[in-house]
Amino acid sequence: MRVILADDSTLLREGLVRLLAEEGHDVVAAVGDAPSLLSEVAAWQPDVAVVDVRMPPTHTDDGLRAALEIRRRFPAVGVLVLSQYVEKRYAVELLTGDTARVGYLLKDRVVQVDEFLDALQRVADGGVAFDPEVVRRLLSGSGRDPQSLLTPRERDVLEQMAQGRTNAGIATHLHISQSAVEKHANAIFDKLDLARTTGYSRRVLAVLHYLES
Repeated sequence: MRVILADDSTLLREGLVRLLAEEGHDVVAAVGDAPSLLSEVAAWQPDVAVVDVRMPPTHTDDGLRAALEIRRRFPAVGVLVLSQYVEKRYAVELLTGDTARVGYLLKDRVVQVDEFLDALQRVADGGVAFDPEVVRRLLSGSGRDPQSLLTPRERDVLEQMAQGRTNAGIATHLHISQSAVEKHANAIFDKLDLARTTGYSRRVLAVLHYLES
């Protein structure tokens, strides 16, 4: 795949360039600020842009706002946010739009290279990749805690949905039947007053839309 990297840490940026090149991917640009990110995406229109949240020029939320701009202007470009921070305002906006080709991972929780590469491939293929900790932090700031309505097993299923697993994948990971996963998923939507939908990305969209309500 063709990838653009945006991170103001030169060490991390160069490390990712080397890693992706070794995996056979083409890093067409690696930049350290949000304006350069937007310029390179416009020029190359890559398969995926990997974006940090806090970058120049202000070192606040420039990267995440650039990610939103990419989503608006170039919907075919996947966006994988890779950061130490969860910026709630813009994260909710990013994740409650069209959830195809979008992901949000926390740097300090990506402990295996394969986890990052799998998430990157999933986003490039039109899927999603959400760190469950990102979802938890967003839920904790939503005014009321919808997860308090869920059983422990339902919370487990919700977290697995957020990580991008299908029903079959959730069943394997939690060692339960696929029909049990479907039952728990329906219970989640009922308890959160969400319409029943099918397909993983639609379910995640529904959960994240709830954050704005």
